[in-house]
Amino acid sequence: MSIHLEMMALVVADYDEAIAWYSEKLGFELAEDTALSPEKRWVVMAPSRASGARILLAKAKGPEQAARIGDQTGGRVFLFLHTTDFDVTYAAYRAAGVPFIEEPRHESYGRVCVFEDLYGNRWDLVERRDDQNP
Repeated sequence: MSIHLEMMALVVADYDEAIAWYSEKLGFELAEDTALSPEKRWVVMAPSRASGARILLAKAKGPEQAARIGDQTGGRVFLFLHTTDFDVTYAAYRAAGVPFIEEPRHESYGRVCVFEDLYGNRWDLVERRDDQNP
C-alpha cells in the first residue's frame, strides 16, 4: 500500500485572480478547472503536471472563511516550494513581482527565503543541500 499527500485546499477570494497570480507569478499550471455550480468551481493548480502535490483553490464561502484568506496559519509559513536551482527561481520570482519578506539565507538543510502570495500567505522557497534531497 502506498499513501501520499496529493492536495491541500487554499482559501482564496476569487478563482480567476488566484489562477492568474499563481500561473503568472509562480509559473504554476492549471491542472483542472471544473464548474460544480454557478458559484463553485474545482480549481487545481500545480508547480508542474509532473509534481506530486497540488493546491485546490477554494473560494471562501461566508464571512468566517473570508476572514481566513491570507492568514490560514496565523502568519506562519505553511507552504513549502522546492526548487533545484534557487538562484534562477528566486530571480524569476523577483522579476515577476513576487513579494519576498526577507533576503535568502543558508540553513543547515539548504537555501531558503520567505515570500508571500497575493493574499499574504507565507511560503518558503527552498533548495535543499545535495545530501538533504529526498
